[in-house]
Amino acid sequence: MTKKAIILLSGGLDSVTVLALAKQQGYDIYALSFDYGQKHNSELTSAREIAQDYQVAEHKVINLGLGEIGGSALTDDALKVPVTHQEGIPVTYVPARNTVFLSFALGWAEVLGAHDIFIGVNAVDYSGYPDCRPEFIKAFQVLANLATKAGVEGHEIKIHAPLIHMSKGEIIQQGTKLHVNYAQTVSCYAASSDGLACGECDACRLRQQGFEQAEVSDPTQYQ
Repeated sequence: MTKKAIILLSGGLDSVTVLALAKQQGYDIYALSFDYGQKHNSELTSAREIAQDYQVAEHKVINLGLGEIGGSALTDDALKVPVTHQEGIPVTYVPARNTVFLSFALGWAEVLGAHDIFIGVNAVDYSGYPDCRPEFIKAFQVLANLATKAGVEGHEIKIHAPLIHMSKGEIIQQGTKLHVNYAQTVSCYAASSDGLACGECDACRLRQQGFEQAEVSDPTQYQ
């Protein structure tokens, strides 16, 4: 009997590593991406290419209007993506993003009869987002099985965050062993329409440091 898994696929470095891990573990992959009003939506082109290359069972791209509420430099035209590191929770934090994404994944999992959801959050080399912490994943795990028919009937839906305690370098080393093509990914918060990275934002800085730590050649194309 095949195992089905929902993979939250942004088109970035972490999410493709998670997809490769789930594939290695024998899951049939159902990839879920979001056009949530992000300025760097060239990442969705990467997500589509990745889904095609991995021959996933299905790939959905869902339109969400998170830009309508604003509050983040990634969705709000009134806010600029910073090029220097910010202390505390930075302006690139998108309010409730992972909560919303996981909620859609939870609904699709119920429809598919899937019991596993994978997300590429990371609590080591990350930008200080509250919805990337182990406490958040643990709390959503509880919610998932309180709020669903599957959970009430005893069919637990498990939230997997396999990268949560890994450094960016360790993630890249893991993905390299799984033959992940990182040249295909977009991490930059200010990427051009054709996916070229700015080389200055927090996401670019963490990505560059990760490749250095992993001692792997950085395939990123910069503006």
